[in-house]
Parts: sequence; C-alpha cells; structure tokens
Amino acid sequence: MPFELSSPAFAPESTIPARYACTGEDLSPELRWGEPPAGTQSFALIFDDPNAAGGSWVHWVVYNLPAETRGLPEGVPAGETIGGGGLHGANGWGRLEYGGPCPPTGSTHRYVFILYTVDTTLDLEAGATKQELLAAMAGHIFAQTELAAIFTR
Repeated sequence: MPFELSSPAFAPESTIPARYACTGEDLSPELRWGEPPAGTQSFALIFDDPNAAGGSWVHWVVYNLPAETRGLPEGVPAGETIGGGGLHGANGWGRLEYGGPCPPTGSTHRYVFILYTVDTTLDLEAGATKQELLAAMAGHIFAQTELAAIFTR
C-alpha cells in the first residue's frame, strides 16, 4: 500500500458520517496508511477545519506515533497517551482528545486529516498545540499525505 491516508468510514472528499461528529457519537474514525519513506522515526497527525470562522479550528493533534504504526482504530480514547504509542496534543477546545466536525448549524465545512512522517521522535510532552507541533517538526518532515471530507450540520 502506498503512503496514502484513508479511512474505511468514508471516501476522500465525501461526507464524514455523523457517528464521527458532534451530532453523533463523536468518535475518531479508523484511519489507515501505507509504508512511509525510509528513515521515518515517527508520525504526527493534525485534523482541522480550515473553513472555521477566524481561521483554522483544530479538532485533533497526535504525535510520536511509532514508525511501525499503520493506522489508528476507531474511537481512540482521550488522555495524554495513545494505546500502541504516541501522545495527544491539545485540540481547539484545549482537550487531549479527538473532537469531531461541528460546523455552525446550516453550514458545510471541509475537514482535513494531515499525516506527517518525521525523522525523529519529537521532544514534546503531551498537550502540545498544533503550532508547537508544527514548530517542533520544522526541518524533520519527510512526507505528508492528507484525507479531506465534508460535514454538514
């Protein structure tokens, strides 16, 4: 499988099911990816809403996933650490967890999961923000892939 990000829950550029949004169970969807570039030491994932009023709204931040990881299960629990390795960063609500799509009522937003391959394990504690993660990864990203979809509320 090439280094691409996918989910069995929805196709690229399709609609994210309500199960994974604030109007449903608010579970993180299962994510899968293929073999990363040689030299990858860890993965980082950012899920955000670039259509949010006032700029991007961060729904999920994950980093220091081990290089052998090839996906995340549905319903990753909240907390500092992620089963199998990795850490949660702070989302836009300041919580260490996934927060599903939740656009204003009557609107449709496009959401993007971006997976990064990193040539090191990042020196970050749990709870880092998207900006802190991006700063820590500067000069250490080998590749990135994304999965985008929409949600209407």
